[in-house]
Amino acid sequence: MDQPDNSVLYIRFRKRTALNPDEPIRLSQIAQLLTGPEWDHKLKSLIIRQPGPLDGNMLLIDILEVIRAIKAVAPHLVIEHYGEPHALVEIAAKPKPPRLVLVVLVWLVLFIGSGLAIMNFHADVSMLKVHQRIYELLTGRQSEHPYFLQIPYSLGIGIGMVLFFNHLFKKKFNEEPSPLEVEMFLYQENMNHYIITEEYMKLQGKKDAEAHVDNRS
Repeated sequence: MDQPDNSVLYIRFRKRTALNPDEPIRLSQIAQLLTGPEWDHKLKSLIIRQPGPLDGNMLLIDILEVIRAIKAVAPHLVIEHYGEPHALVEIAAKPKPPRLVLVVLVWLVLFIGSGLAIMNFHADVSMLKVHQRIYELLTGRQSEHPYFLQIPYSLGIGIGMVLFFNHLFKKKFNEEPSPLEVEMFLYQENMNHYIITEEYMKLQGKKDAEAHVDNRS
């Protein structure tokens, strides 16, 4: 396999990176790099920015900022960029382990809430009367509690929900994403797009303010 050209740097940003507070943002943490061995180690450890307390917990690293930092240490290096022209950096402390009491409390709230929702739906559509009528049509007899239909129906609701969400606790039945995972992915993509737009607006406002000060001086 041919070695990469020492005079060329190929770079591709990662979409999102999480770092600890007060940790400097290095190039290898926000991007994938491919270059010759002469520059590989030096560029991977290159500090792009040192987050401060006023930066918040979400930072936008633009390709121009990265190019300026690279050119400061390797002015003759040719930079070939692929993919998105920016990377998001989340500044957050290490997540704490979940509390068992809160997990149980949330589980009970969700369990009771979903159970009441199903019961209210069945009451609205008169599901008991439907089962009684189906039982009468099938057997020719009337029954106030057609367990022959109600028990398989109740089991079917649980099994259907497990198959629909493709999860049983931590076990997945196949590699296809569940509807919940797809919705969470779309939510994350929309949130990233919103944050990127907001950060670019902040950068533009900062540049306009600096230009106004320069014009006045």
